[in-house]
Amino acid sequence: PPEFAHRGRKLLRVLMISKACVVGIYQTKLEELARRPGVELAVVVPPSWRDERGALVLERAHTTGYDLIETPIAFNGHFHLHFYPQLGKLLRRFQPHILHIDEEPYNLAAFQAMRLAQRLGARTLFFTWQNLHRRYPPPFSWMESYNLRRADYVLAGNKEAEAVMRAKGYAGPVAAIPQFGVDPDVFAPRSAQGGATFIIGYVGRLVEAKGVETLLRAVAGLRIESEWRLHLIGSGPLEEHLRRLASELGVSGRVRFEGQLPSTEMPARLRALNTLVLPSLTRSNWKEQFGRVLIEAMACGVAVIGSDSGEIPHVIGDAGLIFPEGNVEALRDQLVQLADNDNLRAELAARGRARVLARYTQARIAEATYSVYRQILTA
Repeated sequence: PPEFAHRGRKLLRVLMISKACVVGIYQTKLEELARRPGVELAVVVPPSWRDERGALVLERAHTTGYDLIETPIAFNGHFHLHFYPQLGKLLRRFQPHILHIDEEPYNLAAFQAMRLAQRLGARTLFFTWQNLHRRYPPPFSWMESYNLRRADYVLAGNKEAEAVMRAKGYAGPVAAIPQFGVDPDVFAPRSAQGGATFIIGYVGRLVEAKGVETLLRAVAGLRIESEWRLHLIGSGPLEEHLRRLASELGVSGRVRFEGQLPSTEMPARLRALNTLVLPSLTRSNWKEQFGRVLIEAMACGVAVIGSDSGEIPHVIGDAGLIFPEGNVEALRDQLVQLADNDNLRAELAARGRARVLARYTQARIAEATYSVYRQILTA
């Protein structure tokens, strides 16, 4: 069929459903998966995905060796209720051995995909970030229970997510594998450090749980030898509040709101920073599930600072600084340490790059995922 241009005689046909893969820089994992022996890969994505930042439009940035298939999505932006009206037709045409459902088990898209896979006799796995044990009302609890009973495998984005799946009754095999890594050739350090201004960065959604207000209050009292600037890259409903707060704190002239940028521009933007801060806050319904921007910055040779929310300390390890979430003074002290100590900044940058190469490249994550595929087929 024309939508499956790479159809051949390979041994393992995998169809993945992933709204996350509208982001171009994430597609390097798909290219790595397609390079694995015997794999014929097709990935179904919507034309765009809407969240509090607006519409994330499909970026066709890394599409070598597999089929990236754009298909309509219903209830776009509704995390629990979206689904793919033409998914059944695509499944019947591709006839996958494995359906990789890159969705949480409690949403309608995952339930739809699991039902269709059961009819076709395809093996299945889904991905979860759930690091809090939350109960969902019907019908979402019913869909989650159905998927937990029928999945052949679960990919958990962190160790706590694995524990949550067990607590909810899933008895099958689980692998703790992050959803995406980084391409170290794309996210690479700049050739030389330069400039007298200390550039602090934040990348992500502008929402309360991400703790950007903590960062603004920390930089407002910053006393260092060099000039400093704060670059906030991202968008969200808290933007106007943060702009007002920067003005009230007297730092609006040093804070730049850069908005949402294409994913392909992120390596260059990260390389322009001296340090990246992820100041996330734990809430009753959320705590940081991974913090992908940390490994992107670390791969670029940028020293990182993170709060102790959720998975952040495990991602950073000994390759950055950790502060108690919400603690303005502790974050400010760490910013001073990095600004006034070039050697510490360089040491953490080197450790961060090495940690990414050892744990978080797209190639490593693709290889671990490929190993799961093989286990599913031989189980």
